[in-house]
Amino acid sequence: MKRFVLSLLLLASLTAARGQQLILGGELSNSAATCVEDIDEVMPRMAALGLNTVLVPAYWELMEPEEGHFDFTLIDRTIQRAQENHLHVVFLWFGVWKNSMSCYAPLWFKQDTRRFPRARTASGKPLEIASAFSDQVLQADLRAFTALMQHIRQTDTQGTVAMMQIENEIGMLEDARDHSPLAEQAYQRGVPQQLADYLKKNKKQLHPWLQARIQNLTPNAPWTSAFGADIYTDEIFMAYHYACYVEHLAQAARQTLPQMPLYVNAAMNSRGRRPGEYPSAGPLAHLIDLWHCGAPSVDLLAPDIYDTGFKQWAAQYALPNNRLFIPESRCCQNSGVRALYAFGEHQALGFSPFAIDQAKPEETETVTRAYDLLRQLAGIKYEASFGLLFDQEDRERIIQDGDLMLTCRHYFTLPWDARASDGTTWPEGGAIVVRLNRHEYLIAGSGIVVSFATKSEKEQEQQKTLGEDGFAEQGTGQHSAAPARFRGSRIGIGSVDEVSIDADGIHRLRRHNGDQDHQGRHARIAVGDWKILHVSLYEYE
Repeated sequence: MKRFVLSLLLLASLTAARGQQLILGGELSNSAATCVEDIDEVMPRMAALGLNTVLVPAYWELMEPEEGHFDFTLIDRTIQRAQENHLHVVFLWFGVWKNSMSCYAPLWFKQDTRRFPRARTASGKPLEIASAFSDQVLQADLRAFTALMQHIRQTDTQGTVAMMQIENEIGMLEDARDHSPLAEQAYQRGVPQQLADYLKKNKKQLHPWLQARIQNLTPNAPWTSAFGADIYTDEIFMAYHYACYVEHLAQAARQTLPQMPLYVNAAMNSRGRRPGEYPSAGPLAHLIDLWHCGAPSVDLLAPDIYDTGFKQWAAQYALPNNRLFIPESRCCQNSGVRALYAFGEHQALGFSPFAIDQAKPEETETVTRAYDLLRQLAGIKYEASFGLLFDQEDRERIIQDGDLMLTCRHYFTLPWDARASDGTTWPEGGAIVVRLNRHEYLIAGSGIVVSFATKSEKEQEQQKTLGEDGFAEQGTGQHSAAPARFRGSRIGIGSVDEVSIDADGIHRLRRHNGDQDHQGRHARIAVGDWKILHVSLYEYE
């Protein structure tokens, strides 16, 4: 609990310092900040897209091309151009590891494998991955990262740097764990007492996957006795030691800039892959307890979401002790609605499409439109919020909000748009639904339709198939049997207004009480439109 309170305080300080509640971000492609000319070109473009924060690599090899000699030209230029364009920066420390590999380490580091040994597979094959068990590796990384943090403290007087990412997508590839001599020595020493004590103390709160694996959990017990004899025990061993490595860098950051939020990002374990086929032992959801134990100074463990199933991935990281922050997501035409979902459903700290500097206009447009809606909503006081995200298969969600039922669907569930049934692949639709009070809602998004009912009304609802005119698709030609007597009250839509929001409040742009809300049946925003609707309800019998 102490660790989580600290994290909340740090994140609160971030909000206060930056004067904004959300990171409306975008991450640059890997080589976008390797020269001052590229930095000068990209920062104004990012501001024009509507970002308030840019995630920018900080390259060890360019910062320390000669051992002990530091060049902060790119760091300074990034901060300068961000300030000029009213942006904040999250630096991504491309230190010892970037996507598992040691590709951004300086050449003097890469060449000296005696001082800076490599991780090895079980067969003894050396990898382009520096070993996390080498103190020489750690000290070189730590000196450079500490120098970076000290330079930011001395030069970033305006607080432009909002967060720091330590390393990038840490994880072992080809094997689940490192089998180098130093790693084998650590493995033979068995389970460290710190880890055994932590898992025992927090046993009831552990991730169910880890909880189910624990067997003979005593200090110095063999790893196979503690967790079982398979590849996933290798991953557990490696995750704990990766976390302990990162903790050294996190502590250095804490000593230099105590209020700077810190996070570590994870490449997902998707598509049925096994440890080593994906970056084994990174800060994955099933390993989160090992990372919390080994790296208590890290505030957030963050998912990089590129695969399908966005909602399921996000939910794994939206935890009581881990606020959701998505530093990388596939930049695509669905990015905008995914951002709305993350903020509305999980009160995410931030969202950031990857390689946004290289994306197509039709992809960045959705981000710009969504971020504009989020900015408008930022100052609104509300009682509750929900996030919606739909596609062709996952097209409906029913929300019980107190005694009201909200039936939310993809816009193409309405039959009168030709794209709903002509074979068009449905783009994702999504929104934030905000309850201002019992009978007043804001809906901000694209490609969704929402209807309202009392709980008793919903229970008595009869499903009907609508035609393209919005009425029953086909008549029965017969008189229906007398229906059961209706019980209770109904909710009606008093008005649906398309609105804009600014510091002076909510302003009506136009009324939607005709065909646009199907004569009071629902509120809707078409695919391709990005709007905020203000819905006022009333109850009647």
